[in-house]
Amino acid sequence: MPRGAGSGGVAAAREKKGKTAADIYTSMTAAAIDRFGPPEVLTLHTLPVQKPGPNEVVIALQAAGVGFWDAKIRDGSWAGKSVRFPLVPGADGAGFIADKGSRVRRFHTGDRVWAARYENPKGGFYAEYVTVDAGGVALAPEQLTLPEAAAAAVTGLTALQGIDDVLHVGENETVLIFGASGAVGSLAVQFAKLRGARVIGTASGSDAAAFVQGLGADDVFDARSPDAAGQLRALAPDGLDAVLALAGSDMLEQCLDLVRPGGRIAYPNGVEPEPGKRRRITIKAYNGEAGSDWFRRLQLAVAEAGLKVPIAATYPLDQAAKAHERLEQGHVLGRIVLQIRP
Repeated sequence: MPRGAGSGGVAAAREKKGKTAADIYTSMTAAAIDRFGPPEVLTLHTLPVQKPGPNEVVIALQAAGVGFWDAKIRDGSWAGKSVRFPLVPGADGAGFIADKGSRVRRFHTGDRVWAARYENPKGGFYAEYVTVDAGGVALAPEQLTLPEAAAAAVTGLTALQGIDDVLHVGENETVLIFGASGAVGSLAVQFAKLRGARVIGTASGSDAAAFVQGLGADDVFDARSPDAAGQLRALAPDGLDAVLALAGSDMLEQCLDLVRPGGRIAYPNGVEPEPGKRRRITIKAYNGEAGSDWFRRLQLAVAEAGLKVPIAATYPLDQAAKAHERLEQGHVLGRIVLQIRP
């Protein structure tokens, strides 16, 4: 049995043939909000399990990732135009297929999967079940536990697409990962090394520096140091070929001055402030896209890199508010995860 396997919800569904998970489980526990606000607005709710449409699956979730984007939705900063309360946050998670729509052929009940979907119309991943379009679902890599898969879905897609599809990182190039100790950066370091690059990462504090070096970075410097730009110049006297900017700051701008003419800068949408434009340098914002082809590529990269998925902290579902409090304290090395089922 793969690591992380086991789900009481799916086992019960298997035993009651002829009934769907939505028939058996009419309600579920979820962490949701009834209004925008601070972390304490996240409370437990009893909500209906949404029936799957023809192209959807129901996943009995074992774990869900916690991201800064979830906090932005919770406090209203990134709220969509047609928000309906109660609102369940969460853009990714992992578990087992409990039910599926009539047109879904790729999955079977009990399949071990990971999934990603921003602003899922049938609710987010902070719940015992999520009903989501099958296009954003894939079989989870056997190399990862389900909490690791939950932590690496959105972040892995974002990191890999930044390194491969936006920056086109190549062998022997010098690449700066600005924000290397975070949820996306910790994976991006490993993907850039997989492509044969020389990787320089930023990390604040000795613990974060050791963490980033442990992931394979060739050099690490503290971006909060008054002499950060000087440290980077000493590490890359010939300049930088590419930068993945995962946090905006005045110091980032100084570091970007070291990008060579013809170099590339990429940043996920949501990084603030956005990197300023520069002559003869390509700057591109992007979103981490989910889909079967993207997941296939990510699964291959996970295996090739022997990917380490750092989990900074794990909280049970009923402590989702505490998970958000920890997120807002900062200095999170890797990603925070909600453990929904043991």
